[in-house]
Amino acid sequence: MNKAIGIWVDHRKAVLIPGAGEAAIRHLESDVEPHVHSSGGWRSGGTAGVQSITKERAADERRKHQRHSFYQEIIKEVGAAAEVYILGPGAAKHELVSEMEKNKNPHVRIHPVETCDKLTEPQIAAKVRGFFKNRD
Repeated sequence: MNKAIGIWVDHRKAVLIPGAGEAAIRHLESDVEPHVHSSGGWRSGGTAGVQSITKERAADERRKHQRHSFYQEIIKEVGAAAEVYILGPGAAKHELVSEMEKNKNPHVRIHPVETCDKLTEPQIAAKVRGFFKNRD
């Protein structure tokens, strides 16, 4: 594994880009199911509201476990990288950092996380390689 790696991540996928050289860019797809909002309203009576809340909590818990598995897969792919630069559009980048910190690998330096919109693969690669080039 490379010494430095950049990760663009959202809840649907991750793009892993080596910080230097022409090593292959890798893609990981997540199995996290999308968050579905019910189209119906709340009923004023009966147990439909309670059942709906219970189903929603179960779905949230299931998504939480799916995200955990996805982040663990990313961490496994990153392997023994010495430096990690994480970017992405939503909360997934912060969740990934939390998972990485839980693993307590003292040899990995996580750089400040950067918020950015959806980018094409060449744009992500340029951003990551530019970040690590400026650090040298």
